[in-house]
Amino acid sequence: MARFLVRNLFSMFVTMFLVSLVLFFLLEVAGGDVTVRLLGVFATPEQRESLRRQLGLDAPAWQRYADWLIGSDWRAQQLSPYPLTTAPNPQTGEQEWWAEVDGALTRWRMVEGELLAIQRTPDGREVTSPASVTWTTDETGAEVFWGVDTRNNLVKWVRGSDLEVLVLSKAGVRSERGGPQQYIPLRKGIVRGDAGMSLQTNRPVSATIFSRAANSLILAAAAFVLVMPLALFFGVLAGVNEGKPLDRIISITGLGFTATPEFVVGVFLILILGIWLRWLPATAVFLTGDAIFRDPKILVLPVLTLMAAEFGYVARITRASMVEVMQSPYIRTAFIKGLPRRRIIFRHALRNALMAPITVVMLQINWLIGGVIVVEVLFGIPGLGSYIYDAAIFGDFNAVAAAAMLTVLIAVLTRLIGDMLYTYLNPRIRFA
Repeated sequence: MARFLVRNLFSMFVTMFLVSLVLFFLLEVAGGDVTVRLLGVFATPEQRESLRRQLGLDAPAWQRYADWLIGSDWRAQQLSPYPLTTAPNPQTGEQEWWAEVDGALTRWRMVEGELLAIQRTPDGREVTSPASVTWTTDETGAEVFWGVDTRNNLVKWVRGSDLEVLVLSKAGVRSERGGPQQYIPLRKGIVRGDAGMSLQTNRPVSATIFSRAANSLILAAAAFVLVMPLALFFGVLAGVNEGKPLDRIISITGLGFTATPEFVVGVFLILILGIWLRWLPATAVFLTGDAIFRDPKILVLPVLTLMAAEFGYVARITRASMVEVMQSPYIRTAFIKGLPRRRIIFRHALRNALMAPITVVMLQINWLIGGVIVVEVLFGIPGLGSYIYDAAIFGDFNAVAAAAMLTVLIAVLTRLIGDMLYTYLNPRIRFA
């Protein structure tokens, strides 16, 4: 049993690593030039190049993959004269990068050729004053200083430089003189839960993706808890009544649900229950982060839509598996021996019949969490599916990569859970 678990865990880590390589390669090849999306098609090559440096896209591909996977703080620390650390923002709670200078959290910015130090006080205020730093001489003879800027980068300033850089802000795009010559976007890496900054929101990906994933998880869990027992029950019921009217009714109903797209079911439910009868909210309005718990009724129509899509598929797989088991020689032998039908079904047939449906059920968990884009967009639910869609359309590679890895992690974990259930249903696997 221990060997079985170790083998599966090793396979899970290898799968995650290979997927991360393929994912990064696909984003590298098909991602396009994100600076065009951020600046527009009329941006000059110099402006795009300035933004590329700020995003760290001027680094080689292997370096960016390593930074994305295991973080850039380890190599940035070798250049920084002060220890690098993270601290939560007093207003938002999001993690920000700072340098520890004599025990004080410090950042720097260049204003009209003068380097200013920004220090956070114990009560959360930020105090700006002229910086007192030690400039060093690099291999070109220029005086340089590596420090943390106000945008979570370790940057290299050159004394006396009037380099023009592009600055993106909520107010738009502006140019500044005396900008840094080199940028290292600071991050801890996806293996430590830090996927970097979102290009679309200019916030840490980890600050938004988990709340979106939580909404999808609640939606998927509600649909899963309701539909899976029903689908398994009716699938078994149809299987033990093969060829009878009850089997025909369940099979035709399941086929109808499976063949109907989710958006069609959702539109009909909105039209009938939301607009005509006005029993339930037609759309899900999320004014607060806990809107689901404040008004659970907003989940009813999305859950019913997912249940309709899942019921037919799982029920038909369960029926097919049950029919196959009921025709097995050992089941016929049990009937010949005169064992009660109920005992044959529940003691001998059901456990083996559930082997195939367990695989399907585990796969459906991953689909419910990461693949409900249509349902989330249709009902206005800010979940992981719509998050992936919006990030992909915008070209936010940090958000796309993090969301994709999260769904892959869910997939491999559900597969591991499925393997564990196999060991319970079939002892031969347990001792393999």
